[in-house]
Amino acid sequence: MSPFASLLMLLLLGLSQAQQDKEIVEESPGEDQDTVDITTAILTTNRGTNEILLEGDMLVPKTRNALKCWSQSCLWKKASNGLVKVPYAISSQFSSSERQKIEKAMRSFHGSTCIRFVPRRNEYDYISFESRGGCFSDLGRQGGGQVLSINRQGCVYHGIIQHEINHALGFQHEQTRSDRDSYVRINWENIDPQMAFNFYKQDTNNLNTPYDYSSVMHYGKTAFSTNGKDTITPIPNPGINIGQRRGMSNWDIMRINLLYSCP
Repeated sequence: MSPFASLLMLLLLGLSQAQQDKEIVEESPGEDQDTVDITTAILTTNRGTNEILLEGDMLVPKTRNALKCWSQSCLWKKASNGLVKVPYAISSQFSSSERQKIEKAMRSFHGSTCIRFVPRRNEYDYISFESRGGCFSDLGRQGGGQVLSINRQGCVYHGIIQHEINHALGFQHEQTRSDRDSYVRINWENIDPQMAFNFYKQDTNNLNTPYDYSSVMHYGKTAFSTNGKDTITPIPNPGINIGQRRGMSNWDIMRINLLYSCP
């Protein structure tokens, strides 16, 4: 299959998954997917955490000296059948309905990627969903059990869970892409200087994909604002929406397939 045909197939799969995510959200009309702002919810919930976080919701790397996940060492391992098995455990802190939301968010990766979340048995590497002091995750596979925090009071939303899972798979925030200055303007004057490090560009692997304003990994316009004014402005069209809250975009899905060489 040619590279173009492969990308076309991934895009079609992405459209299918986007429809599935839409149905996941709509089947729970009382769930405030249309009112909660992912960025606001994450940053507000994380204010009280004792963890040292980068860009608002990523744990400081313990096994790497930079915020980067390019190599096989930080990717989840692929089995001989082409599927990437990610073992997980969910803390008993969560209620039955909260557990169902977490599991539903994990299943949303299954339809159009080779990622498969499976209950942990005795695997050494696994994700532990816990309700700690915020919404946060490690970047990529760390080795051993790694905490993915979904605080019960502010993080149990489909889009937020997907966002943190994407971090655990190795994806960074869209607005810190190495090429972001061609697509967004960072308004440093509206950012607390002590928080400016959250907006530094990273040496990212963009997988030859375009900048995605609609990515679930993109923060909203007022992230880390000290005065209510925009900290991130799309260019050249400032009216473009960023920080959407429904779930993974088509390019989010395609990047998973590209990073993990999904068959």
